[in-house]
Amino acid sequence: MEFPEVLIERLKKAKKVAILTGAGISAESGVPTFRGKEGLWSKFRPEELATVEAFMSNPKLVWEWYLHRREIMSKVAPNAGHYALVEMEKFYPDFTLITQNVDGLHRRAGSQKVLEVHGNITKNKCFECGEPFEGEINLESGGMPLCECGGRVRPDVVWFGEMLPERALSDAFDASSRAELFFSIGTSALVHPAAAMPLTARRHQAYLVEINLEPTPLTEYADFAVQGKAGEILPQLVEILKK
Repeated sequence: MEFPEVLIERLKKAKKVAILTGAGISAESGVPTFRGKEGLWSKFRPEELATVEAFMSNPKLVWEWYLHRREIMSKVAPNAGHYALVEMEKFYPDFTLITQNVDGLHRRAGSQKVLEVHGNITKNKCFECGEPFEGEINLESGGMPLCECGGRVRPDVVWFGEMLPERALSDAFDASSRAELFFSIGTSALVHPAAAMPLTARRHQAYLVEINLEPTPLTEYADFAVQGKAGEILPQLVEILKK
Protein backbone atom coordinates (compact mmCIF):
# COMPACT_ATOMS: atom_id res chain seq x y z
CA MET A 1 0.00 0.00 0.00
CA GLU A 2 1.14 3.54 -0.79
CA PHE A 3 1.25 5.82 2.23
CA PRO A 4 1.57 9.62 1.94
CA GLU A 5 5.06 10.99 2.54
CA VAL A 6 3.78 13.23 5.32
CA LEU A 7 2.47 10.20 7.23
CA ILE A 8 5.79 8.36 6.81
CA GLU A 9 7.64 11.45 8.03
CA ARG A 10 5.34 11.84 11.06
CA LEU A 11 5.58 8.11 11.78
CA LYS A 12 9.37 8.29 11.94
CA LYS A 13 9.77 11.64 13.71
CA ALA A 14 7.00 11.50 16.32
CA LYS A 15 7.86 10.97 19.98
CA LYS A 16 4.31 11.03 21.36
CA VAL A 17 1.77 8.62 19.86
CA ALA A 18 -1.74 7.67 20.96
CA ILE A 19 -3.89 4.88 19.54
CA LEU A 20 -7.63 4.31 19.97
CA THR A 21 -8.99 0.86 19.09
CA GLY A 22 -12.55 -0.42 18.85
CA ALA A 23 -14.45 -3.57 17.97
CA GLY A 24 -13.09 -3.69 14.43
CA ILE A 25 -9.61 -4.84 15.42
CA SER A 26 -11.05 -7.64 17.59
CA ALA A 27 -13.50 -8.71 14.90
CA GLU A 28 -10.46 -9.75 12.84
CA SER A 29 -9.71 -12.27 15.60
CA GLY A 30 -13.25 -13.64 15.42
CA VAL A 31 -14.58 -11.90 18.54
CA PRO A 32 -18.38 -11.72 18.13
CA THR A 33 -20.34 -8.60 19.01
CA PHE A 34 -22.85 -10.59 21.12
CA ARG A 35 -25.78 -9.06 19.33
CA GLY A 36 -26.53 -12.10 17.16
CA LYS A 37 -27.74 -15.65 17.25
CA GLU A 38 -26.23 -17.35 20.25
CA GLY A 39 -28.77 -20.04 21.00
CA LEU A 40 -29.96 -19.61 24.58
CA TRP A 41 -28.81 -16.00 24.67
CA SER A 42 -30.41 -14.88 21.40
CA LYS A 43 -33.59 -13.81 23.22
CA PHE A 44 -31.64 -11.34 25.37
CA ARG A 45 -30.21 -8.02 24.27
CA PRO A 46 -26.89 -6.87 25.81
CA GLU A 47 -28.74 -3.79 27.08
CA GLU A 48 -30.89 -6.13 29.21
CA LEU A 49 -27.99 -8.04 30.79
CA ALA A 50 -25.10 -5.59 30.98
CA THR A 51 -26.71 -3.27 33.52
CA VAL A 52 -26.64 -2.67 37.25
CA GLU A 53 -30.40 -3.30 37.34
CA ALA A 54 -30.03 -6.75 35.76
CA PHE A 55 -27.25 -7.68 38.19
CA MET A 56 -29.27 -6.52 41.20
CA SER A 57 -32.37 -8.45 40.15
CA ASN A 58 -30.76 -11.61 38.76
CA PRO A 59 -26.99 -11.82 39.38
CA LYS A 60 -26.87 -15.53 38.49
CA LEU A 61 -28.27 -14.89 35.00
CA VAL A 62 -25.82 -12.04 34.41
CA TRP A 63 -22.89 -14.18 35.59
CA GLU A 64 -23.94 -17.09 33.39
CA TRP A 65 -23.91 -14.77 30.38
CA TYR A 66 -20.48 -13.38 31.22
CA LEU A 67 -19.00 -16.83 31.84
CA HIS A 68 -20.40 -17.84 28.44
CA ARG A 69 -18.72 -14.79 26.88
CA ARG A 70 -15.45 -15.57 28.64
CA GLU A 71 -15.49 -19.08 27.25
CA ILE A 72 -15.87 -17.69 23.73
CA MET A 73 -13.11 -15.14 24.32
CA SER A 74 -10.75 -17.85 25.54
CA LYS A 75 -10.94 -19.50 22.12
CA VAL A 76 -9.81 -16.44 20.14
CA ALA A 77 -6.28 -15.09 19.83
CA PRO A 78 -4.66 -11.73 19.06
CA ASN A 79 -4.22 -11.05 15.36
CA ALA A 80 -1.56 -9.33 13.27
CA GLY A 81 -3.02 -5.92 14.09
CA HIS A 82 -2.62 -6.50 17.83
CA TYR A 83 0.95 -7.71 17.39
CA ALA A 84 1.84 -4.77 15.13
CA LEU A 85 0.81 -2.37 17.92
CA VAL A 86 3.09 -4.27 20.32
CA GLU A 87 5.96 -3.61 17.90
CA MET A 88 4.96 0.01 17.36
CA GLU A 89 5.10 0.69 21.11
CA LYS A 90 8.84 -0.01 21.10
CA PHE A 91 9.56 2.93 18.77
CA TYR A 92 8.02 5.73 20.83
CA PRO A 93 9.04 7.05 24.27
CA ASP A 94 5.50 8.36 24.89
CA PHE A 95 3.04 5.74 23.65
CA THR A 96 -0.53 5.14 24.86
CA LEU A 97 -2.92 2.47 23.60
CA ILE A 98 -6.52 3.30 24.48
CA THR A 99 -9.06 0.56 23.81
CA GLN A 100 -12.84 0.37 24.00
CA ASN A 101 -12.59 -3.43 23.83
CA VAL A 102 -13.05 -5.57 26.94
CA ASP A 103 -11.53 -8.77 25.48
CA GLY A 104 -8.00 -8.22 26.82
CA LEU A 105 -6.42 -9.15 23.48
CA HIS A 106 -4.03 -6.19 23.49
CA ARG A 107 -2.53 -7.33 26.80
CA ARG A 108 -2.42 -10.94 25.64
CA ALA A 109 -0.51 -9.82 22.54
CA GLY A 110 2.06 -8.11 24.77
CA SER A 111 1.11 -4.42 24.78
CA GLN A 112 2.27 -2.73 28.00
CA LYS A 113 0.83 0.78 27.99
CA VAL A 114 -2.87 -0.05 27.67
CA LEU A 115 -5.85 1.94 28.96
CA GLU A 116 -8.97 -0.25 28.97
CA VAL A 117 -11.63 2.45 29.23
CA HIS A 118 -14.52 -0.05 29.16
CA GLY A 119 -12.87 -2.56 31.51
CA ASN A 120 -11.68 -6.12 30.98
CA ILE A 121 -14.03 -9.10 30.78
CA THR A 122 -11.42 -11.46 32.23
CA LYS A 123 -11.26 -9.50 35.51
CA ASN A 124 -13.61 -9.21 38.48
CA LYS A 125 -14.23 -6.61 41.15
CA CYS A 126 -16.49 -6.05 44.15
CA PHE A 127 -19.81 -4.37 43.41
CA GLU A 128 -19.67 -2.61 46.79
CA CYS A 129 -16.05 -1.58 47.49
CA GLY A 130 -14.63 -1.79 43.97
CA GLU A 131 -11.59 -3.88 44.99
CA PRO A 132 -10.28 -6.47 42.48
CA PHE A 133 -11.37 -10.06 43.13
CA GLU A 134 -8.89 -12.79 42.20
CA GLY A 135 -10.90 -15.82 43.32
CA GLU A 136 -12.59 -18.35 41.07
CA ILE A 137 -16.16 -17.82 39.90
CA ASN A 138 -18.07 -21.05 40.50
CA LEU A 139 -21.83 -20.83 40.14
CA GLU A 140 -22.32 -24.59 40.55
CA SER A 141 -21.88 -24.27 44.31
CA GLY A 142 -25.14 -22.35 44.37
CA GLY A 143 -24.00 -19.05 45.88
CA MET A 144 -22.79 -15.84 44.31
CA PRO A 145 -19.07 -14.99 44.65
CA LEU A 146 -18.51 -12.60 47.55
CA CYS A 147 -15.73 -10.12 48.35
CA GLU A 148 -13.99 -10.07 51.73
CA CYS A 149 -16.13 -7.03 52.58
CA GLY A 150 -19.27 -9.10 51.99
CA GLY A 151 -20.20 -7.38 48.74
CA ARG A 152 -21.16 -9.29 45.62
CA VAL A 153 -18.48 -9.79 42.97
CA ARG A 154 -19.17 -8.61 39.42
CA PRO A 155 -17.31 -8.59 36.10
CA ASP A 156 -14.89 -5.65 35.84
CA VAL A 157 -16.52 -4.06 32.80
CA VAL A 158 -18.47 -0.86 32.28
CA TRP A 159 -22.19 -1.55 32.04
CA PHE A 160 -24.80 0.51 30.20
CA GLY A 161 -25.58 3.62 32.20
CA GLU A 162 -22.31 3.52 34.17
CA MET A 163 -19.52 6.09 34.11
CA LEU A 164 -16.19 5.07 32.59
CA PRO A 165 -13.30 4.61 35.07
CA GLU A 166 -12.22 8.13 35.96
CA ARG A 167 -8.46 7.56 36.03
CA ALA A 168 -8.31 5.65 32.74
CA LEU A 169 -10.51 8.24 31.04
CA SER A 170 -8.44 11.15 32.33
CA ASP A 171 -5.18 9.46 31.25
CA ALA A 172 -6.69 8.74 27.81
CA PHE A 173 -7.61 12.37 27.20
CA ASP A 174 -4.22 13.51 28.49
CA ALA A 175 -2.50 11.18 26.01
CA SER A 176 -4.79 12.39 23.21
CA SER A 177 -4.00 16.04 24.01
CA ARG A 178 -0.22 15.63 23.87
CA ALA A 179 -0.05 13.19 20.92
CA GLU A 180 1.80 14.25 17.79
CA LEU A 181 0.36 11.28 15.92
CA PHE A 182 -3.04 9.71 16.67
CA PHE A 183 -4.52 6.52 15.19
CA SER A 184 -8.22 5.67 15.33
CA ILE A 185 -8.50 1.97 14.49
CA GLY A 186 -11.60 -0.16 14.00
CA THR A 187 -13.96 2.15 15.83
CA SER A 188 -17.20 3.73 14.62
CA ALA A 189 -16.29 7.06 16.25
CA LEU A 190 -19.85 7.23 17.58
CA VAL A 191 -19.63 6.09 21.22
CA HIS A 192 -18.74 8.91 23.57
CA PRO A 193 -16.63 9.88 25.39
CA ALA A 194 -14.04 7.81 23.46
CA ALA A 195 -15.28 9.26 20.16
CA ALA A 196 -14.05 12.70 21.28
CA MET A 197 -10.44 11.56 21.73
CA PRO A 198 -9.37 11.69 18.06
CA LEU A 199 -10.84 15.19 17.70
CA THR A 200 -9.13 16.27 20.92
CA ALA A 201 -5.83 15.12 19.41
CA ARG A 202 -6.62 16.93 16.14
CA ARG A 203 -7.37 20.18 17.99
CA HIS A 204 -3.94 19.92 19.61
CA GLN A 205 -2.25 19.67 16.19
CA ALA A 206 -1.81 15.88 16.06
CA TYR A 207 -1.68 14.17 12.67
CA LEU A 208 -4.85 12.04 12.65
CA VAL A 209 -4.95 8.64 10.93
CA GLU A 210 -8.10 6.52 10.64
CA ILE A 211 -8.02 2.79 9.78
CA ASN A 212 -11.46 1.25 9.41
CA LEU A 213 -13.35 -1.05 7.09
CA GLU A 214 -15.74 1.73 6.10
CA PRO A 215 -16.01 5.52 6.42
CA THR A 216 -17.18 6.91 9.77
CA PRO A 217 -18.18 10.36 11.05
CA LEU A 218 -14.47 10.85 11.85
CA THR A 219 -13.26 10.23 8.29
CA GLU A 220 -13.69 13.80 7.06
CA TYR A 221 -11.53 15.10 9.92
CA ALA A 222 -8.67 12.62 9.43
CA ASP A 223 -5.44 13.74 7.79
CA PHE A 224 -5.23 10.25 6.31
CA ALA A 225 -8.10 7.75 6.24
CA VAL A 226 -7.73 4.26 4.82
CA GLN A 227 -10.40 1.61 4.40
CA GLY A 228 -9.07 -1.84 5.17
CA LYS A 229 -8.14 -4.36 7.84
CA ALA A 230 -5.91 -3.27 10.69
CA GLY A 231 -4.25 -6.69 10.56
CA GLU A 232 -3.02 -5.90 7.05
CA ILE A 233 -2.30 -2.16 7.28
CA LEU A 234 -0.58 -1.88 10.69
CA PRO A 235 2.17 -4.45 9.90
CA GLN A 236 3.05 -2.36 6.81
CA LEU A 237 3.46 0.74 8.97
CA VAL A 238 5.72 -1.20 11.37
CA GLU A 239 7.90 -2.27 8.44
CA ILE A 240 8.29 1.42 7.49
CA LEU A 241 9.39 2.16 11.07
CA LYS A 242 12.03 -0.57 10.91
CA LYS A 243 13.68 0.84 7.79
